Amino acid sequence: MATNPDPQLALETISGSSRSIDDWTTMFQLCLVILPDEMEATRYFPIADQIFKVLGDADCRTAFVLPTTPAIARRILGKKADEVMTFVDPDRSLVAGLGITSLPALVHIRQDTSVGEVAEGWDPTEWQRVADSIAKAMAWSAPEFKNS
Repeated sequence: MATNPDPQLALETISGSSRSIDDWTTMFQLCLVILPDEMEATRYFPIADQIFKVLGDADCRTAFVLPTTPAIARRILGKKADEVMTFVDPDRSLVAGLGITSLPALVHIRQDTSVGEVAEGWDPTEWQRVADSIAKAMAWSAPEFKNS
């Protein structure tokens, strides 16, 4: 069961910029694709690409989160590390703070830092439910996963 993260929890980009979740959500909500910290993560790239393509211009900040170090995250993401906002969570404090137990996960964090919706593990129906919820909150189109 997902829980609201501590608003003061630091969220660090792959390039080393660190701010609290509260700071990251000052202007935008967060749409996070949390990937496993192993090469298996690459199989979820097409799904993440669809999310970033459709929701990238909405009033939310789309980003990867990898529960690992910046060096390992860069190895997993390759060129995507420089193309997409990426957060690292080497001590898994964000993943634990959200109560997530299965990766990959799609997470919506509202501007008040509360969790909007979460899908854990790859289940196209659940990811579609979360994507539809994010799109509704943003008054935007939703990415489609049903055939992914």
